[in-house]
Amino acid sequence: MTLHNIRSHVNSSIEFEGGFNCLIGGLGAGKSSILYAVDFALFGDPLTRSYNYLLREGENKGRVSVEFLLNGKTYRIERGLKRKRKGKSIGQELDSLKLYDEEKLIASMNNEAIAEQLEAITGLDKETFREVVWIRQEHLKELLNVSPRERQKRFDQLFGLSDYELAWTNIREVQREYEGERKAYEKDFDVLGIEKLETGYHAAVEEFSNLTSDILNQENKLLAARKTLETLANKLRNLEKSGQQTQELLKKEAELQAHVANAEDMSARLANETHGKAKAIAELTERLGEFENWLNLRRNELQEISLPPKLTIEDLSRQLSSFDKQMTSIRAELEAARKEAQVSKERALSLAEESKCPLCMQPLSENYRTHVLENIEEENLERDRRQAELQKNCQEVEKLREIVNRSVMDFQAWEPNIKSISERIAEEKDSKENLEREFEVQQTTMRNLTESLESIRKQISTFDVSELENVRRLHEEAIDKYHTIRAELESHKARREEASTRIEDFRQRLANALQKVERRKNIDRLLETVDGIRDAYRSIQPKLRTEFVKILGKVIQSVLDSLVGEEDTALAVGIDETYTPLIRSQEGHEREVSFLSGGERTLLAFAYRFAIGQLIMQARTGHGLQMLLLDEPTESLGREDRSVDRLAETLAKLKAIEQIIAVTHNEAFAEKAEHIVRLEKDAAVSKVVTER
Repeated sequence: MTLHNIRSHVNSSIEFEGGFNCLIGGLGAGKSSILYAVDFALFGDPLTRSYNYLLREGENKGRVSVEFLLNGKTYRIERGLKRKRKGKSIGQELDSLKLYDEEKLIASMNNEAIAEQLEAITGLDKETFREVVWIRQEHLKELLNVSPRERQKRFDQLFGLSDYELAWTNIREVQREYEGERKAYEKDFDVLGIEKLETGYHAAVEEFSNLTSDILNQENKLLAARKTLETLANKLRNLEKSGQQTQELLKKEAELQAHVANAEDMSARLANETHGKAKAIAELTERLGEFENWLNLRRNELQEISLPPKLTIEDLSRQLSSFDKQMTSIRAELEAARKEAQVSKERALSLAEESKCPLCMQPLSENYRTHVLENIEEENLERDRRQAELQKNCQEVEKLREIVNRSVMDFQAWEPNIKSISERIAEEKDSKENLEREFEVQQTTMRNLTESLESIRKQISTFDVSELENVRRLHEEAIDKYHTIRAELESHKARREEASTRIEDFRQRLANALQKVERRKNIDRLLETVDGIRDAYRSIQPKLRTEFVKILGKVIQSVLDSLVGEEDTALAVGIDETYTPLIRSQEGHEREVSFLSGGERTLLAFAYRFAIGQLIMQARTGHGLQMLLLDEPTESLGREDRSVDRLAETLAKLKAIEQIIAVTHNEAFAEKAEHIVRLEKDAAVSKVVTER
């Protein structure tokens, strides 16, 4: 473990070994501070109301780190203290609160989470640690000094026996609740009068049945009256509707006559517009034919020069570019031929005037000069023939280009007109078709209007006013009869509803009463079971306590024998039901521990605390004590009677406990320890030295 600013420890590091470790030093050297730091690191809660006893005076922060080995795994827990800025209060620094399993962080910054993880790992909680594992200074004999009743209460809680007492008490509250419920059922009005409820229920059911039969008859009468009323109402409605319709028909007759005249006018107008559209379409079609003939003429010209007649303007434009390139190439070739001819003629003229080679200027013979002149003449004739051929090709290409160029220009000029005329023809045809359809609609409308007009005139002639008055009188009589029957039916239904409500009320009360009767039977059985459970809880607690007492007495006697030694066997111990130790003499007399000497009481107190700790840990975790912390356990022990030596030797022999850490100022006690750590204070700062 490491301590930083804990009491007199500024920066201390201590490593304890397995077995019996002893911290030795003078008064105020910082021995007990180490045990306080262990308690703080594990559980965090202060021993008093504040942490003033733990943080070094004058410092604002302190820190404790404890590392321990358990079941082959290493754990480390870190806690810090921090003084608040204002005031002198000290609290935990939760940011530094961490618990590691090996190097893995398993909990941090939360006291409850740390405590839960620590108890899962070690089986220890704060109460068990401070009561069993850590025996503080001047607390060794505490359990011997309390009253038997207080001792029994504390140990019953630690052993878990008080849970049976608590369960026995809590079940009594449940028992009282069930007893109160049973008494309520015994006085319940419905339970006592269940036969009267059954009689009322059957009477209400009979009344409900009779009213249902009467209602069925009334409903049949009402149904017949409703049918008669509906028949007359329909007839009256039809006659009134016919009267209204006659008036409406007279208005419609005038409207239809006007509509027929309008339809005739509209049909005439549409016929004239349709004729105009047909004439316009014919004229546009004729113009379109002229433009198409011109285009066909140009396409025939293209076909005559071996070009496809369906070429687009873009294709023709590319063909023009091709012709331009051909003409440029031919003209360039023609120009080169002309220049070559000029040069050749100049050479021939020079050779004719002088008998020298025009290239090397050497004299030539007559025969050779004549031969050269003939060759030059032949070459000139060939060049002339080639120039004539190139000139002809250029003229032909130029002619073709002119034809193609004329076609392009005509296509560009005529195609928009053709497109425009075609679009106009399509628009005019659509308009003509719409007019024709509208004309047909008007013709159909006019026929329908004429037919409707004839039908309305026939309907007007069929209406009779006297029949309407007679049906009105019969309808009023049918209404009076219908309302009379319905009023009687509603009265019967209301009475049946009341009977139904009473039936439901009786049924619910009967059901509740039967449930209460069944519930009362269940409660009787339940109370019998609860009585048995309470008796079991009451009887098991003393039995378990007796078993704990037997084992406790044996363990105490075994430890005490090793402490007292074989030469003095008169110290025999017995334990009563309050866990109180009693000293038995060889004659069998019992006396209280208060009659023992100070040294004997110290040895007995250690044996007692050790045995109690073993049993409590076994009961809680399934294994005995693994660690024991002792703060000045040699109170009232002396070197003369070897009580100090015996205690130290016993601690060294307690191999059942993996690690014992004892704080003492007694050198004789420390000599028996397997490992010794000495503490000294210099200038108010504790120094830690491991001696062995």
